[in-house]
Amino acid sequence: MTAVLRGWAREGRTGSYKALSEAVAPEHRVHYRGRVMSLLLADVCRQDSTGAEPMLSALVVNASSRRPSDQFFELAVTEFRRREADWTWERERDAVVARYRDPIVP
Repeated sequence: MTAVLRGWAREGRTGSYKALSEAVAPEHRVHYRGRVMSLLLADVCRQDSTGAEPMLSALVVNASSRRPSDQFFELAVTEFRRREADWTWERERDAVVARYRDPIVP
């Protein structure tokens, strides 16, 4: 799952929970609407970030709203201390992309 999300970040894009579920399906059967998906995404964030780095799960969005689930925002506040008045999911998403984007080689 981490590799998929890092790939999305290098491509500079978001993806739906369903797309992520399908991308990991060859190895893992995780339903995109289940609690297990939320738990796995939280674990990915914990393994990828010491807290200061942006949360990889900012790239995973609901297909209809094009925003992360409520669980993302809860994790951002409770574990990753995203409490600044100017913090937004969009800025977190952009920071993930900036962190993993491949440098342009001349």
